Amino acid sequence: MSKRSNAKYKLDRRMGENIWGRPKSPVNKREYGPGQHGQRRKGKMSDFGLQLRAKQKLKGYYGDVTEKQFRKVYDEAVRMKGDTSQNLIGLLEQRLDIIVYRAKWAPTVFAARQLVNHGHVLVNGTRCNIGSARLKPGDVIELGSRAKEMALVLEAQGLSERDVPEYVSVDGAKATYVRVPTLDEVPYPVKMEPNLVVEFYSR
Repeated sequence: MSKRSNAKYKLDRRMGENIWGRPKSPVNKREYGPGQHGQRRKGKMSDFGLQLRAKQKLKGYYGDVTEKQFRKVYDEAVRMKGDTSQNLIGLLEQRLDIIVYRAKWAPTVFAARQLVNHGHVLVNGTRCNIGSARLKPGDVIELGSRAKEMALVLEAQGLSERDVPEYVSVDGAKATYVRVPTLDEVPYPVKMEPNLVVEFYSR
């Protein structure tokens, strides 16, 4: 399990964007950066700065994945046929914790990972507690009996701020991972630029 290294909303402030589209985000009130000089920090960013920022934003969105894990996913995306940036997004969207989040069983990516880590999710009838486990199209995931009654899960299912994407089919406490999505299909609340992430790593 990768432990979150800092407060999740610090990333929102640093990026100046509401990365997860949450109503509680501090960016909704203060769009400028953190710190004493946050309101004046408006310098032009270098190409490297833009690439680094794109990587931090994408990595942070997926629940503060460790650098080692993220680099491993990138290396795999490079080895696959086709567009590396599309492959990268496809691989990240195959994570079990992300599919739990997409199915609206958890209000945040972090809560989805915790739900998986605590053994509340089954994949094809077998309990799985590894958030980074990769799903294949056709895999069926379902909530354990205790999780179905959890306040956290019930709250997430009632959220109006996001919808279940087409590549995940949900029927109550059961969901099917239909297919690997393309970048255009992933419902990011902000613009993600995986092409800049590819540039960052291929320097």
